[in-house]
Amino acid sequence: MTATVAAVIEDAAGHVLLCRQAGGHQLWALPGGKIRGAESPVHAIIRDVREETGLETEIVELIGMYQLTGDGCGTAMPDLFVHVFRGRLEGGGPALNAPGRISRLARHSPGALPEPLTVTTRTAIADAGAGRSGVIREVERDTEPEVVEA
Repeated sequence: MTATVAAVIEDAAGHVLLCRQAGGHQLWALPGGKIRGAESPVHAIIRDVREETGLETEIVELIGMYQLTGDGCGTAMPDLFVHVFRGRLEGGGPALNAPGRISRLARHSPGALPEPLTVTTRTAIADAGAGRSGVIREVERDTEPEVVEA
């Protein structure tokens, strides 16, 4: 199982910052990534948000821990254990800072999220919007979306 992190980062209007993956199925997801070596989940999310947006983030709370399972995207996909935090950006607006991994950054209303969207992102945004924290949940991958041609 691979340990990862993600952050729900909202602006003053309640729009959530999402990243569109540059490769594969080009899914929309929360900012985040893999935990490296002996890195803590909090240090990992601060590093990943910095790498993807160029900005520092303040971690406010743990929304939840999500175990992502299932073969909806093919049998080669490992199970993931995702720590999802609520964060707040420090400084100006985000700018695309990891063009090899991320093709686009955009803010979206939780009621009008873009597709295709990762199931963990959809679930964590719903939990955050409901004011939940400390959630422990197993989620199953969606079926494989069509690959978007560039």
